[in-house]
Amino acid sequence: MDTMSSGTILFRNTMRITDGHLDGFRRAIAQAVAFAQEHGPQLMVEVFIDEERMLAHSFQLYRDSDAIRTHWRLSDPYIREVMEHCTVERFEAFGEPDHDIVAALKTPGGESFPFTVSPRLAGFNRLAESGLE
Repeated sequence: MDTMSSGTILFRNTMRITDGHLDGFRRAIAQAVAFAQEHGPQLMVEVFIDEERMLAHSFQLYRDSDAIRTHWRLSDPYIREVMEHCTVERFEAFGEPDHDIVAALKTPGGESFPFTVSPRLAGFNRLAESGLE
């Protein structure tokens, strides 16, 4: 456990679910998470849904920028399927992703959605201790 520095990066993606697409969104997210659990490099993935406001929040924890690149390469078809049912309302990166990762935070059409990057100040994790790493 390293309390002084960490290369981990946490993504929080807030998605607006398109009207009439709730069931399709649920199916696409379930498939994407199942694929990530089986093949992806993420240390953690959690998705939460607010049906009343038609918002979903996805949290993904990565070891480093290389893991993000691997995820994007492997999961592109699943990401595209999810995006057929929603739009990105806000994207937040916590940590220090490489410059190419930050540059790639754009929608498939090239226009940018609102995103922020917040560098790490301090913290720790117990993933290795709990056997999750």
